[in-house]
Amino acid sequence: MNTMSINVATVRSTTSVARARESARHFLADLHRPIAAEDADTVVLAVSELVTNALRHGGGACTLDLTAHPDSIEVAVHDHSPQAPRMRTPDLNDGTGGFGRPMVNRLAHTTTVTRQAAGGKTVRASLAR
Repeated sequence: MNTMSINVATVRSTTSVARARESARHFLADLHRPIAAEDADTVVLAVSELVTNALRHGGGACTLDLTAHPDSIEVAVHDHSPQAPRMRTPDLNDGTGGFGRPMVNRLAHTTTVTRQAAGGKTVRASLAR
């Protein structure tokens, strides 16, 4: 099983999210059993959305963990906020978001939110390999 973990902070949010996407692409490219390009794009999209949400709503820093399982790739994003993500109506007018979590829910086999005993939460998405 392959794993990777990176810390991401909102020094500059766009740079941080880009770094998370780049790290995910490197992780996927280095797998012993490669995944299809379309599946890799889906994983990178989930990473981008989950890291963006964690930075925006979870306290300004997060950790991204990627794990390769035989049939799936697990994306886990840990942040410092104990507040569970909430679904909201996507904003089509003012550009304030609301699209990411529903998109990840549709792309993933499963998504879970787990509160951590030490504080914060982890949002996990399991995606096809």
